[in-house]
Formats: sequence, C-alpha cells, structure tokens
Amino acid sequence: MDRDLVHRQTAASAVKHMALGVAGLGCEDALVHLLNYVWPNIFETSPHVINAVMEAIEGMRVALGAAVILNYCLQGLFHPARKVREVYWKIYNSLYIGAQDALVASYPALEDDGDNIFSRPELAMFV
Repeated sequence: MDRDLVHRQTAASAVKHMALGVAGLGCEDALVHLLNYVWPNIFETSPHVINAVMEAIEGMRVALGAAVILNYCLQGLFHPARKVREVYWKIYNSLYIGAQDALVASYPALEDDGDNIFSRPELAMFV
C-alpha cells in the first residue's frame, strides 16, 4: 500500500517468502488478508514491482491453492479494457502453467450435448 515503489516491491517479496514458509500450516486466513494487499499492485508499470507481485501471487498459489487465485483472476479475464484483460490473462496463464491439475476441480460442471462429452466421472468419484 505504500506510495514508494521500492517498498511495495520489498513487501511483495516478503509476502511471497511468508506464503511459501507457512504453506500447509493452516494460515490461510492471514494469507488471504495479505493477498488482498498484494492484488491491487498487478497493474503496476515498473518491471521490478510487476515481477515481485507475480512472484507473490505464485507463492500464494502454492500456499492457498490454485482455486483461490482463480477466483481472484476470473473477475478480469473478460473485462472490457484491453490493458486489464492482458494483466489478468498473464496471471491466468502462469496459474495454468503452475497448477493445471488443481484447476480441473474449479471448472464448472457442464451438461453433455450431442457432439461433446463434458462429464468428468473420475473427478465426480473422487469428490
């Protein structure tokens, strides 16, 4: 939240390391709170801040799970402004690369139609 770019970059890096350090220890509520501070910085223009924020979001993906980050990301994938869409698609693409298997459970269940089969019986049996 600080006005200075260097402080925001340092804070994003600290959040990344905290998220990776407490992954799996039951600190999800605190991490979501920190993610709410990191997320508005996705629209920064400084390359160093962008990298730090993207790394913090990747750390949050490891600690919170891909579904939580996907819920944050879905709001901007189809935004009318191209600049907003580009940022959100960049986050979604890195999320997809890092956690393809974890995203399957977050996708909606669709009914089969005449030509396509959308059911996932393996996932339904597991859940």
